[in-house]
Amino acid sequence: MINRFDFDTPVDRRGTSSDKWEKYAGRDIIPLWVADMDFRSPPSVIEELEKRVQHGVFGYTVTPPELIETVQAMLLSEYGWQVPKEWLVWMPGLVCGINLSCRAACELGEAIATFTPVYPPFLSAPRLAGLELITCDLRCDGDLWSMNLEELEKRLTPETRLLLLCSPHNPVGRVWTRDEQLALLDLAERHDLIVCSDEIHSGLVLDQDKQHIPFATLSHEAEQRTITLLAPSKTFNIAGLGCSIAIIADENLRHRFRRVMAGVVPSVNQLAYAAAYAAYKGGEEWRQSLVEYLRGNRDLVIEKIGEMPGLKAWPVEATYLIWIDARGLGVADPGAFFENAGVGLSDGTPFGAPGFLRLNFGCSRSLLVEALSRMKSAVQCLCSSTSS
Repeated sequence: MINRFDFDTPVDRRGTSSDKWEKYAGRDIIPLWVADMDFRSPPSVIEELEKRVQHGVFGYTVTPPELIETVQAMLLSEYGWQVPKEWLVWMPGLVCGINLSCRAACELGEAIATFTPVYPPFLSAPRLAGLELITCDLRCDGDLWSMNLEELEKRLTPETRLLLLCSPHNPVGRVWTRDEQLALLDLAERHDLIVCSDEIHSGLVLDQDKQHIPFATLSHEAEQRTITLLAPSKTFNIAGLGCSIAIIADENLRHRFRRVMAGVVPSVNQLAYAAAYAAYKGGEEWRQSLVEYLRGNRDLVIEKIGEMPGLKAWPVEATYLIWIDARGLGVADPGAFFENAGVGLSDGTPFGAPGFLRLNFGCSRSLLVEALSRMKSAVQCLCSSTSS
């Protein structure tokens, strides 16, 4: 496939109030931490935003009918999932949806379960809602991470009401198979759990032999007990605009979700709606090219990390994030160690895994090569100093 979009030319994000880059402003540290990419968004998105800005009026906004229809068409085309528009709840961010799901599914004194390591809001949202959090480590057998359902079931209590699922998984990058999810559904049905499935990375499946399967599409029963969270933000690099969707089939659950939103959660803004529409309507060719480029970046990271003693990384099936076990380095704070070497990574502690790191490879190949070179030099220096 010929990549006609330019992902190689670096985009200078310094001085643009970028959360990712401002963290290390004035320091020679390459930021590969928070999950946004350094690529320009699809041309269709930029063109639609320019058109909307030229209109010049930015008043209160309802969800555009053409966006609703485009999302419905995408869900039907990609997954064979027929979703009535009434099931769609629009929000200004997916993290907002995780927190709302905790409050909609549970009452005070009840509990929420999830697997670790995991995207940090999965661990903070239950506590912010005053709910008990039950965690269970994913199982790692060689190069494969999997859900340890036997251990999870032992930890569930009669008060457990909600299971938070990350699919595809951030940070280990698994694309959960149908059989894995059916086994999880069986557990959810036996314990009468609502499942909140964060599927924000569903458009970024890298392995060509893998396919994302929305949890809600497993069966009618799964559909009725699931809150599916989607957004164009990760796939099309528009996270700063803030537009996400909760798909909730069960009317009572959807009512509770909307009730906890009321008076607290603002509407999605005009530009976010415009970007989402343009991304879903006209961004597919760009997305396909992006996935191809990310696949090359992923392979490069796995190769280079494999050459660094004390580090272990797992090939990810989806996302632009690599999970790294840095405990073999023997340093107290691996995140600080690599910052001192000029590379800023996400520390594993907020994911529930101290000693691990997460690397974002959603950047130009040249920047990634430089970052990996710095990491390799730092590890080599560490090995030399400990062996002498």
